[in-house]
Amino acid sequence: MEKPLLNFHKVRFVTSAPDIRHLPNDGGIEIAFAGRSNAGKSSALNVLTHQRQLARTSKTPGRTQLINLFELEPGKRLVDLPGYGYAQVPLEMKMKWQASLSEYLQRRESLKAVVLLMDIRHPLKDTDAQMLEWATNNDLNVLILLTKCDKLNPGPRKQAVLDVRKATRMYEHVIVEPFSSLKGIGVDVVTRILSDWYQEDEPFEEDAEE
Repeated sequence: MEKPLLNFHKVRFVTSAPDIRHLPNDGGIEIAFAGRSNAGKSSALNVLTHQRQLARTSKTPGRTQLINLFELEPGKRLVDLPGYGYAQVPLEMKMKWQASLSEYLQRRESLKAVVLLMDIRHPLKDTDAQMLEWATNNDLNVLILLTKCDKLNPGPRKQAVLDVRKATRMYEHVIVEPFSSLKGIGVDVVTRILSDWYQEDEPFEEDAEE
C-alpha cells in the first residue's frame, strides 16, 4: 500500500544561508536539488510546488549562490543548492559558494536524498559523475532528472534516458527519469518518489492504530 502524497503546494520559504552555520537546527529530513549551473534546479522546484517565484530562475548560469531552504511540513524540507560547474561570476565568489556546497553535502546530517538535475542533451559531465559518486558512497537516495526533455523528440528522449540508466546501473538507490518544467513532464513521478522518501521511516496510519 502506497503512502499518501505530500502536498508540495503548501511549501514555504525558510531561509537563504551562505553556509551551514546559518542554517536551522540539523534535524528532520532534507532532500537537496543539485546540478550544474543552469541545469534547471530552480525551475523544477517552482513547477513541483506550483509557485512561480518560490526559487529564483535566471538564464544566466550561477545565479543560485546561497543554500535555500523550503519547508513542506514540520521536519520535511526541500533544499536548492548552488549550481556547480561553469558560471560567469568572479572566481573568488565561485570558490566561496562551491565550498559552502561541499560543506553542506558532507556535514548536514538531515540530508537523506539528492535530486541530481542534468540537461538531457548533455548528461553525466565529470562534475555530475563526481556528485553521483559522492551521494551513492554516502548511501543517499538519488533521483536523476534529465531536464529540458521537451527539447528532444520522443525517440531520442527515450534513448537518452536508457543510456543514462545503463551508465548508472552499477549504483544502488539511483532512479533516472525524464523531466520538463516547461511541459510538466515527470512532475507526478517526482512528487511520488519524494513523498515516499520523506515518509519511508513513518508507519502507515493503519499500522499506527493497531
